[in-house]
Amino acid sequence: MKAKLGMSPIAWWNDDLPELSDDVSLEECLRQSRSAGFTGMEQGRRFPNDPREMLPILRAADVTLCGGWFSGTLVDEELAANKDRIAPMIELFKAVNAPCIVYGETGRSIQGDRSKPLATKPRLSDDEMKAYARRVTQFGEWCADEGMPLSYHHHMAAVVETEPELDAFMRNSGQGIPLLLDAGHLAFAGGDVLRAIDNHHARINHVHVKDIRKPVVDGLDRSRQSFLDAVALGAFTVPGDGSLDFGAIVQRLADHGYEGWFVVEAEQDPRRAPPQKMAEIGHAELMRVMTAAGYTVETEGFPKE
Repeated sequence: MKAKLGMSPIAWWNDDLPELSDDVSLEECLRQSRSAGFTGMEQGRRFPNDPREMLPILRAADVTLCGGWFSGTLVDEELAANKDRIAPMIELFKAVNAPCIVYGETGRSIQGDRSKPLATKPRLSDDEMKAYARRVTQFGEWCADEGMPLSYHHHMAAVVETEPELDAFMRNSGQGIPLLLDAGHLAFAGGDVLRAIDNHHARINHVHVKDIRKPVVDGLDRSRQSFLDAVALGAFTVPGDGSLDFGAIVQRLADHGYEGWFVVEAEQDPRRAPPQKMAEIGHAELMRVMTAAGYTVETEGFPKE
């Protein structure tokens, strides 16, 4: 089985908490992650949106674009508004040969509002979830028809956060909307990562290997502290530096035949968790567990002409 290892630039620049950002260029971010062994990087705010600008940067760094976040609003807004907003991203991602666009629901979400405690996250009724899941499926089908598949990101503080919410979303949505499995977000929400893989492996097309520091997560006052408070306190980290058993997680994905990207997404304070050092720790741990699970990790970055 083949796999690829990528990173998210959130370790260098945090879009929701700018104070948790390193003052480094895109080129330096790519250099550091590539030197740690990663061959892909998801899109971040310092990436150009013109493929004529992005491709030379990726080529020089020997890195491919392995995904990127789209802030969807389908829980409240109609398909047309989201289609208009995602259309330029689809064209960009097709031009640079990215594997997918990550759909993150931001409608009603409190993930970016530090004044809203975790306990106040939005919740959908059964009927709302059914309607929402159908709408996201339609959107995923349209994006695939346009040439770029989506990957649905369950997320803390959003309408699909917990394992039961993920199960309900998956039950009411269709094959047209694949799943991004994020180990850290599911564990933070109290879910069973291995059970979720067993239940939904057929729809997983992208994986975020985010780790958590369980003592930080368990110590949160969810009636008072927000998602961003948790991030600032160090709830997340890279594999090999946290509490999750990525040997078991990667093995379970291998057991179900998953092939594709494993992306390290670990938002932390770069002053306390230097991104290059954390990248090296995460890469070493992933190589250890992926080799044990029978994966061959691809080492080629930007495709050679």
